[in-house]
Amino acid sequence: MSKSRRARAALTTLTALTALTTAACSSTDTQGTDEAPPTPRTRPTTAHHPTPEPPLPSAADGTDLNACADGDCEITVTKPVTFHFPAPGGSGRATLSVTGVGPNKIEYEVRSGDNSSRGAATGPGQGCLTYLREHGSGNSCGTLDNPRPSPRPDTVVIQATTSTDGTTLLHVVSP
Repeated sequence: MSKSRRARAALTTLTALTALTTAACSSTDTQGTDEAPPTPRTRPTTAHHPTPEPPLPSAADGTDLNACADGDCEITVTKPVTFHFPAPGGSGRATLSVTGVGPNKIEYEVRSGDNSSRGAATGPGQGCLTYLREHGSGNSCGTLDNPRPSPRPDTVVIQATTSTDGTTLLHVVSP
């Protein structure tokens, strides 16, 4: 077979395949011809960006650690700090040491007499609640529902909430 015959045969085959493909992909439905053709499905062209976390409310006592001396304060911290406040049951002073602060991160330890408790949370909107009692303590860490802890009888409640900007909001609430 000559070169030109092969080219014509290939062209004829290509034309036939194109016609078959077009016929197979076209619609012969005559109902609803007034409707617009369906919109093709496409992938979104914009990248998914996480919704920014709203800023924490400003702390009532700012960054003043001395405001916690009476066992009732709301402060923000951006670096490790230590402060003292009255221990529950009038048994001296308790100590709160923030040992780690960063974007979406808080780590701290509370000591009162022979009791100690550690709290740590990582992630947006995460935090810890520590319940300090005269004869013991306990922690609960995770997503916090309340912006401010409620006072409890014979208990000092400490709440630490993370934020994306590396600021932690601390509440200390005494009975």
